[in-house]
Amino acid sequence: MSRPVIGISTYQDPARWGVWEMPAVLLPAAYPRLVRAAGGLAVLLPPDEAEDAAGEAVAALDGVVIAGGADVEPVRYGADPDPRTGPPARERDAWELALIRAAIEQDVPLLGICRGMQLLNVALGGTLHQHLDGHTGGHPVDPVPGTAYAAAVPEQTTVPAYHHQAVDRLGTGLIASAHAPDGTVEALELPDHESLVLGVQWHPEMGEDLRVMTALVDAAGRRRRERTPV
Repeated sequence: MSRPVIGISTYQDPARWGVWEMPAVLLPAAYPRLVRAAGGLAVLLPPDEAEDAAGEAVAALDGVVIAGGADVEPVRYGADPDPRTGPPARERDAWELALIRAAIEQDVPLLGICRGMQLLNVALGGTLHQHLDGHTGGHPVDPVPGTAYAAAVPEQTTVPAYHHQAVDRLGTGLIASAHAPDGTVEALELPDHESLVLGVQWHPEMGEDLRVMTALVDAAGRRRRERTPV
């Protein structure tokens, strides 16, 4: 059977190459490289403002990854911006929130990475801490026993983390599935959902550990087999 098809969210930014300088759809190459290393086929999902574009895109996929990046605009979770919060990325927020909601509605396995985990929390009504120190560079993460994350990564690991925001109040139905030593939520998931819905606060694409992405690809493979006529 062919590899599970994993869509990865992208964003639009100015870029320059050769004689050209214009808006470009961007994504660090480490994301599709990690998907391939875990056994998936990576496709990129550029922002699309068409009605139900996210739903149509997700329907064609076996799994979805929401990539890391810019801070989530605080208005999305009912807060005023902290002076240390970055500039809004409204088009990206709208597109990725739509992808998250479509994946949950369609029972498509979902992995949120850093910003993607924060957006997952916001999509389900949660809030964020707009600034914290000490989460740039590697630090240990402890799994919560009995969670899907712990099933994939059962021991304490040191993860590549590059974030200054984090989950505050958990969204509806979400549980914390890993913590940093200071108590920061480092992974969360939706345990009562049919498919895997997982967010991690670090950047697995910047490390060598494939297990988080493998958990997504395996879930996507199971869904693909269930959908394939015998």
